[in-house]
Formats: sequence, structure tokens, C-alpha cells
Amino acid sequence: MTSPAPVGEVLKRLEGSIPNPDMELDYRNPFELLVATVLSAQTTDKTVNRVTPALFGRYPDPRSLANAAPSDLEEILRPTGFFRRKAGHIRDLAQALLQNFGGRVPDTLEDLVTLPGVGRKTASVVLANAFHKPAIFVDTHVGRVCRRLGWSRSNDPEIIEQTLAKMLPPERWASTASRLLLHGRYVCLAKSPLCQRCVLSDICPSSTAH
Repeated sequence: MTSPAPVGEVLKRLEGSIPNPDMELDYRNPFELLVATVLSAQTTDKTVNRVTPALFGRYPDPRSLANAAPSDLEEILRPTGFFRRKAGHIRDLAQALLQNFGGRVPDTLEDLVTLPGVGRKTASVVLANAFHKPAIFVDTHVGRVCRRLGWSRSNDPEIIEQTLAKMLPPERWASTASRLLLHGRYVCLAKSPLCQRCVLSDICPSSTAH
């Protein structure tokens, strides 16, 4: 069996190829990031960024969003797909923020995952980016890159999260997750990975560029 790609070397190379692993969702505060991340399910960050200016222009805080007319929300969110479900999610989310957290976005994983439409991945994105706390978010891109590097065989995001948490010091959790995500989004593609232009091709056990 081929050896997994060496962790230290992968991190060093990804730091070189993705020096600023910034979030691609636009947001100005924890509330906007939380809502935008919920909306980003099954659509692109670019699409979410196209609808959030109108959304937050009209509903800038949990109270206004909680009282929004579902039909108004659906119209704004139509380009994101599954817009009826998402409109319901973010309205319920805003109501839960008001009822349970005084309208503030909580800053712990345990509290965040109690909110409608918020799973571990969304909670971790908010913790890492809005609150600068150690967190690992595992989406489809992160999972795929970890499997191809030989770091995990699992398809379960929580198991991959635990694996990465053991491999990395907490202060590198968020930046590494961001780099793995961006690498998966733009280079290590699901169907036709761009191995010929990948900085990891010579150390990746899955590379077709050998």
C-alpha cells in the first residue's frame, strides 16, 4: 500500500500555493457569516455573495430576519437553489438566536449546532472565521483531498475532523482546513483532478502525474 503524503511537507507546499486561505463568502459580522454559510449548502459561494447584499440590506439582524415574510425571503434566495427550504432555515435560525441567545451568535460548537440548519461544518466555519477559535470544517472538498492524500479512508466528516485534529496543532486547524478546501475547490477536483499542475503531485499517493 502506498504511504500517505507527509503532513509537514503538504502543509509547507499548500502554504506556498495558498498564502492567504481567506473565506470566499462575503460577511461583515458573525450573523452574516452564519446565514451565508447556511445558504452556501449545495450552491457556490459566488452565488451566495450575489444574494446576500439584498438579503442583509433588507434584514440586517436576527430580529428583522425572524419577522421576514417567507415569500420575500424566497424571492431573494431563489438563485441559490432549494430556496424555500433555505428561507425557512434562516428564518428559524434568526428566531432561535433571539429566543435562546438574546439575538447574538454563540461562540461555542455546542451552542451553534443547536440552531436550525447548522451542523458541525457550518458551526466550525463560524468559530474559525468570525471568532478566530481553533476549529476544523470538513466539507466535500476537504474530505476528498484527505482521502486522496491517504490521510483518511473515511467518508464521515466527523471522523476526518478527528483525524486532522490529531495530526495538527490547534493553532493550525482553521488555516489548514481552509487550504485543503481551496485546494479541493480549484485543483483537486472531484471528477478530473488537475494533477499536472498540483504542487503535491510528486508526494500524493493518488496523483496521476507520476
